[in-house]
Amino acid sequence: MFERLKKVFALRDAGSDRPDTAGAVSKWAGTKGFVFTGSSQSTGFALAGKIDNKPWKLEHGKSTRDYIRGEELRARAELQLNDDVAVLIMNRPLKEVLEKRAYEIFTDTLQTTADLSLPEEMRWLAMYPEAGWDALPPAFWKRYSVMAEKREQAMIWISPHLAELLMNWPEPATNAQVPFVLMILRGKAYLRMQYTPDDMPTLKHASKIFIYACESGIAHLTADRVV
Repeated sequence: MFERLKKVFALRDAGSDRPDTAGAVSKWAGTKGFVFTGSSQSTGFALAGKIDNKPWKLEHGKSTRDYIRGEELRARAELQLNDDVAVLIMNRPLKEVLEKRAYEIFTDTLQTTADLSLPEEMRWLAMYPEAGWDALPPAFWKRYSVMAEKREQAMIWISPHLAELLMNWPEPATNAQVPFVLMILRGKAYLRMQYTPDDMPTLKHASKIFIYACESGIAHLTADRVV
């Protein structure tokens, strides 16, 4: 019994030495002009801001997708882009997992209809063809898959700089196995990825990727500019 109590107190003492993550996030958000909101039942924290006077929000909380374990970062921006644009960036290991799951479901002779609880991401695999082009390095295509309604729209949105941001995660680097989705759909931008709590470098880089992706979308994919 005493050994069990010692472990409990050791865990408590270890927790007391952890940095004030919320305070660190709030302080950093202030330097960027973001609005910080503390924890609630569904989120660990939230950040909000505007890009070209259009609102965006990034939240940290429990995963809402079964392919993401533990906690996640999820972001959304109301960019008012052309509704016809559909471009999805997904890390390739996640795409392979979802494709395998979809194949198993649709070849199961005991299942006559598709499971309506399937995440949207699995349906997108069937809806949008994979795109590729030579301007981005082979290492990018090894790590990520790009699916799009129109290949030309993906090429405009995913600039070499956005591809570079997606490849150059800070140390300890987010590896290629970590579920990651970045997309433009229905006039909005979205990001979703698995996240380890207290990982400030990843949080900062993910927000940088999302904001730049939004800026690129506004610059190239509005109704009067889209191809």
